Amino acid sequence: MDLELQGRTAVVCGGSAGIGLGIAEALRDEGANVVLFARRPDVLEREADRLGAVAVAGDVSIAADLERLVETAVSSYSGIDIVVNNSGGPPRTSALEMNDENVRQAVELMLVSAVRLTSLCLPYLEQSRGGRIVNITSSTVREPVDNLALSNAIRPGVVGWAKTLARELGPKGITVNSIAPGRIDTARVREVYPDGPTEDDLAAIPLGRLGAPREIGDLVAFLCSDRAAYITGTVIAVDGGLTRSF
Repeated sequence: MDLELQGRTAVVCGGSAGIGLGIAEALRDEGANVVLFARRPDVLEREADRLGAVAVAGDVSIAADLERLVETAVSSYSGIDIVVNNSGGPPRTSALEMNDENVRQAVELMLVSAVRLTSLCLPYLEQSRGGRIVNITSSTVREPVDNLALSNAIRPGVVGWAKTLARELGPKGITVNSIAPGRIDTARVREVYPDGPTEDDLAAIPLGRLGAPREIGDLVAFLCSDRAAYITGTVIAVDGGLTRSF
């Protein structure tokens, strides 16, 4: 399927590895201009060179870095059509281990960064013929996961903001959607399963396997296309059937 993304410009956060890289690959394969943003300059430059993308090194929690990201995207491609808000997750903690500082850091990482970058990009999205905002969240927005208390608490806030934003931007033709990945084969999941997932771990997933980052990327590419122009305000699970909630 040709999603007709040729010439559209996408800003992809966390784009040097894992889900972000899978998204960048899918968008590039569909012809989009991609600006990759991530913290590790060496890995970032390598992947950007491989994809033919523009690399901007920085941290989503630093305002000046996000401003530089937007300036680079606009100077490189004269506009922005797609924003993918994606960051690493907060430390694994229980609810009893939450405190003022780690909550503040997690809010800055996951919520404030998405609000800030989207606001910076909004003037360009309004000029686009198909402005798209996609937020990468987690299955924790549907079902809390043990020892992921920070994610359980804050990622639902991203969804609440995104659904509100979708209603406000709908009249301008800009869509806002969120994706809730389950157990995707990334470095973060490999930390949970250092020796690989057991049969019991995989048995909890109806499809019986971990997901691939590119499977997230292909969905993002579709949501960014004109074929998804009537989809907004949604939270789409990509989890192999893991979550049981409605």
